[in-house]
Amino acid sequence: MSWQKEIDELRRREALAHKMGGEERVQRQHDNGRMTVRERVAALADADSFHEIGALAGKAEYDAEGVMQDFTPSNFVLGTARINGRKVVLGGDDFTVRGGAADAKVGDKSGYGERYALEMRLPLVRLIDGSGGGGSVKTLEMVGHSYVPALKGIETTMRLLGHVPVVCACMGSVAGLGAVRTTISHFSLMIKGTSQLFVAGPPVVERGFGKPVEKNALGGSQIHAHGSGAVDNEVETEEQAFEQIARFLSYLPQNVWQQPPRIACADPTARKDEALLSVIPRDRRQMYEVREVIHGVVDRESFFEINAGYGRSLVIGLARLNGYPVGVMANDTKHHGGAVDAQASEKMMRFVDLCDTFHLPVINLVDNPGFLIGTQAEEEGTVRLGSRALMACLQASVPWVSVIIRRCYGVAGAGHGNADRLNLRYAWPSADWGSLPIEGGVQAAYKRDIEAAADPDARRRELEGMLEQYRSPLRTAEAFGIEEVIDPRDTRPLLCDWVEDAYSLTATQLGPKSRTPRP
Repeated sequence: MSWQKEIDELRRREALAHKMGGEERVQRQHDNGRMTVRERVAALADADSFHEIGALAGKAEYDAEGVMQDFTPSNFVLGTARINGRKVVLGGDDFTVRGGAADAKVGDKSGYGERYALEMRLPLVRLIDGSGGGGSVKTLEMVGHSYVPALKGIETTMRLLGHVPVVCACMGSVAGLGAVRTTISHFSLMIKGTSQLFVAGPPVVERGFGKPVEKNALGGSQIHAHGSGAVDNEVETEEQAFEQIARFLSYLPQNVWQQPPRIACADPTARKDEALLSVIPRDRRQMYEVREVIHGVVDRESFFEINAGYGRSLVIGLARLNGYPVGVMANDTKHHGGAVDAQASEKMMRFVDLCDTFHLPVINLVDNPGFLIGTQAEEEGTVRLGSRALMACLQASVPWVSVIIRRCYGVAGAGHGNADRLNLRYAWPSADWGSLPIEGGVQAAYKRDIEAAADPDARRRELEGMLEQYRSPLRTAEAFGIEEVIDPRDTRPLLCDWVEDAYSLTATQLGPKSRTPRP
């Protein structure tokens, strides 16, 4: 009366599934310096926490008596797991089975994983390899007909962005829909040298353009993490990819109905970093390292930078204040003087959407000379993309505080906060603001006066000196044009006090926003 025979068959099939595409293809994966999908799952998930879903899905061959003779598993491994104790839905492409092509994914396991994450309100992590969602022309021979492309399930993919954290890692050469899915995420990364991302791979490009192209030259991580911005971070190894995935998730809640998790903090909230008093040069033309400001304010070793190679005039990342997760934005004067260009605008928009979606309070460290000017900036559509970034800031309802550490000019500077709301702000004594900097504004406002002078340069300097007296932030404070001018060393204590109130507020505002983040 026992069912042991069936259980033995079940275990045999599970064992066959674990062989993936066979020893030869597994060895080829290792020879290329890459883990198999099951090795990746084991490396990313907490020990013994992976619970597989659909392990028996695949293509079986039977003899005349109905006994299974051979089994090729679906090339998508799916399940739930825990990462640092928190439950997630985890799925990955198996490149050893038909190169990870979507049409070898028996039964739409990847789509089931997305629905599972959406309805159970769990973060989704996808390890994309091969076409990772794209098709293969081999299917034509196998099924005997072609098919009209359809984005089945993409609505679920988009809805996920507004409900749970979505992380995608490009683990190999990823093309087509797999490349698109990589970008439809809150955080994405590539591995230097072993990851490539493209709309179509080298064979298709060669056939279309008549000349060969090497895969890294076409879609390597140096292109997408530093040029196109298609992915956020670039790492050296798969192990580093798993570390960054785990760290990114540690700042975010399980879903939009929960608050981000607070951790114990050993860094005193009253800490006053003496270096902040002199980090901003008195010479306004000199640059400085804005990351020193960030590290001086947030909890020690808590800053996790995102998208560092793209839109480099803006630094963004996740950090903690007294253990509470926050989003941080800061202008970097080492690139375009901190001016917001087209890339930085897009980067700002996506980051603000991320923070707003998951109720992460935002700290904006402002040294913004305005939108980048010049012919190239105009050709790149800085004004349009800049407008989208400003819209994201104005639409955000998450608690927001701006610390104006130096410049705040023009329309871009005006977007440091929402003037129609509380617009909580602090300013350092080094703060400098207005519609235009005095240096450039004098030339425009007093053009006739300067040109009519016997010594135009001397007259221009005279006018600049006359206006300099009005530049002090203390003058603005007299008119209550800025609420507080503070000692830079007091920034961390003030922000640690603010974050308590911010989290009390977000506790009353949980749930999805009216729109999903813009990918």
